[in-house]
Amino acid sequence: MTDITLDLGPQTRIVARLAEGVTDAQLADGTPCPRYAVRNMLGHLLGLAVAFRDAGRKSLGATTDTSPEAALPDIGPGWRERLPTVLDELAEVWRDPEAWTGMTRAGGLDLPGGVAGAVTADELVIHGWDLARATGQPYEPDPAALQAAHDFLLAAAAESDGGGGIFGPVVPVPPTAPLLDRTIGLSGRDPDWTRSA
Repeated sequence: MTDITLDLGPQTRIVARLAEGVTDAQLADGTPCPRYAVRNMLGHLLGLAVAFRDAGRKSLGATTDTSPEAALPDIGPGWRERLPTVLDELAEVWRDPEAWTGMTRAGGLDLPGGVAGAVTADELVIHGWDLARATGQPYEPDPAALQAAHDFLLAAAAESDGGGGIFGPVVPVPPTAPLLDRTIGLSGRDPDWTRSA
């Protein structure tokens, strides 16, 4: 799970395209994360991109020390320009093999670089799905990032008591289901989630 390096660029570009497709009218719509409207999901993506960019650089401080639960994330002015820029920076940092080595910190937790990289892939894949589902956009994640997210979530679920996942209790999905659906289930989400009419 952690002895890998992968190019996060394909997945960051997918997330950036999804964000570009969000209309202002959709910002208040709900997402598969009950506490998050679309604007909060975009704010979370922006915050995690900054945090994991800095974690990959081993540039530890306020951005890597703050728990994602500290406050409800939101977007600010200029988010449409800032998010794709920060996603590009995130991908560039994690292209350096050094990002995947040693120790770093994200969300206030110390963790090995390889684990931080796997978490980054997981966050991008899962929240890309969240954003796509919430805004009615098609979604096909980068296959390498999807596999990394699946392996990370599967290992996390196996290590937890009672089948808990990183984001919530694992939702059972048939083993014959597509890899994306199985990964979404491991994240504690229902792969059949749809927007309310």
